[in-house]
Amino acid sequence: MRILLVLAHPLEDSFAAAVARTARDALEAAGHVVDLLDLYREDFDPRLSKAERGGYFDHPYDTSAVADIVARLKAADGLILVFPQWWFNFPAILKGFFDRVFAPGVAFSHDAAGGRIVPQLTHIRLFYALTTTGSPWWLVRLYMGDPVRRLLKRGIAAFCSKGLNFRMLSLHDMDRATDAKRRAHLDRVRKLLSAIR
Repeated sequence: MRILLVLAHPLEDSFAAAVARTARDALEAAGHVVDLLDLYREDFDPRLSKAERGGYFDHPYDTSAVADIVARLKAADGLILVFPQWWFNFPAILKGFFDRVFAPGVAFSHDAAGGRIVPQLTHIRLFYALTTTGSPWWLVRLYMGDPVRRLLKRGIAAFCSKGLNFRMLSLHDMDRATDAKRRAHLDRVRKLLSAIR
């Protein structure tokens, strides 16, 4: 399987970067081809331009400004995102990735009858999110309602593909995580991704 592994963290020595390295190693050891897209290191601009927004309903939609990343997404069988949750949401650079790359004609198309969108990422069979939160699990899930999981699973994954394998693995309370807890999380990442067939 060809996996597009997207990392969204500004620090090269972050725990998210360690998760991405662990993910890449586990996937490659299992025989998968990994395309690492490090949004910060590749200087991805998350800002949706005036022209991009203005042409949102044009057919075809102009994705030329992000053509390289669109090609990488279209070549993938699976998508794995690695990112921290800040303020119970995506880092801005990852939100911009969705805004600019998950565009009409790429991730979905507009239904000619109006109202609905039609999934276009039908080649994506696997969509995983490997993430961390600074808050404890009960605050994220019970008080906030797990907003990132809902957005990814019910929004992005459901509207852009059909029947894919969605998983989200989170390390909660990251700000107080011990080295042992971080190592245990990396082991969970390795085990999860080693099982992909």
